[in-house]
Amino acid sequence: MFGLMEMAVLFLSLELAWVVRANQIGMEPSSIVSRLPEIGMFVGVVYLVMLGLGVYQVECYRSMRMAANRLGVAMLVSVIAISVILFFFPEVSLWRSITVYAITFAFFNILLLRVIVSKVVGWQAFRLRILVVGAGQRGARMVRAADDVAIGYEIAACIRLTNENIAVEDTVAIAEIDSLVDFCDTHRVDEIVIALDERRGASPSDKLLEAKLAGIKVSEISSFLERQTGRVDLRSISPAWLIYSDGFLGSEPVSTAIKRLFDICASGVLLLLSSPILVLTAILVKVTSRGPILYRQERVGQFGRTFHVLKFRSMVVDAEGDGKAQWAQQNDPRVTGVGRFIRASRIDELPQIFNVLRGDMSFVGPRPERPVFVDDLAKEIPYYQERHVVKPGITGWAQLNYPYGASVNDARHKLEYDLYYVKNYSLFLDIIILIQTLRVIVWQDGVR
Repeated sequence: MFGLMEMAVLFLSLELAWVVRANQIGMEPSSIVSRLPEIGMFVGVVYLVMLGLGVYQVECYRSMRMAANRLGVAMLVSVIAISVILFFFPEVSLWRSITVYAITFAFFNILLLRVIVSKVVGWQAFRLRILVVGAGQRGARMVRAADDVAIGYEIAACIRLTNENIAVEDTVAIAEIDSLVDFCDTHRVDEIVIALDERRGASPSDKLLEAKLAGIKVSEISSFLERQTGRVDLRSISPAWLIYSDGFLGSEPVSTAIKRLFDICASGVLLLLSSPILVLTAILVKVTSRGPILYRQERVGQFGRTFHVLKFRSMVVDAEGDGKAQWAQQNDPRVTGVGRFIRASRIDELPQIFNVLRGDMSFVGPRPERPVFVDDLAKEIPYYQERHVVKPGITGWAQLNYPYGASVNDARHKLEYDLYYVKNYSLFLDIIILIQTLRVIVWQDGVR
């Protein structure tokens, strides 16, 4: 909803720019209908750039300084993007002066909107009010998770079904509730979440059915947390949930064909555009450190098949001289001077375009791991092998949402995001991930 509000602000900013510029040169502004292509292009480009540069991350709502910094960069990038579009499509009539005015107005208007919403309404107004059914360990996890502003919900009330194994304070006994519908109306409940430790025969089916038929949304904890957090919560899912829930169609023939066609077209274009960077990087790697330009390493791909991933070499030769696989560390001393830059800017990943063209990888997917790490992690983490149902990717949902990890616990958290991607795969999600990868490159999130 907030994104739609800011799209409206972009539209109004462009209209204000048209009026101001028309008055300056003494002409009447043309009708809105005649300017629909320019309006659509401007709003679409600026919104996508803002999305890609992380303007809609939760941290930008908490800190106006971060919001202003990222918004400023987004507006500069938008000017460049619009200029490129106008160069290739001169029939789109958007004057440079109007673009500059509109971008300037949009920057200040969006910041003003965020200040007003923060001060007058408060970001809490956009959070769901949840009724939790269950006061055991799962119910307690729902209560604890509500403290994270990024998840976007608050607890309206928590219902206990028995007086045993209570892990939540301030609960209401189900026996005290005559009508769950009236209870939800009184507490302004948006959604009911079932969070029972033991579900067999324990759920108040009649009351829940009454609430559902009255139009109140009823969800199970695993599905609710997946939707709110953008990850599959390993602690709440079961094999039955994986089997019966929607999704996990990443290897379905039509989806696979569409994804492959997109990868071939996108990798061909990107290879052409990035060829100067590829050549320059190859020269720098070769002249600044001893060893080969490219680094080949065995990784696990789709359905467990192995392949050799290509990267520009960013570490010294024999970085694993003892023959043992090692996680990369923060400020790793094995990284060369040039290597530190190309890792931070993700340039070292560009040779993987050839892996995409060859079909070993996709642009978007779980990051491929080394066989030795996969074997170890599969023993420690449940459902780890399920991430291999799709092709690995150069970028992915986990890379956008979790910083670089170098431990089993980090791998567990990243798997939750990988499973979300596998479950919810679509071409639209791939495009969103590619757009937001710009944020990772520009702000160097999660770089080691």
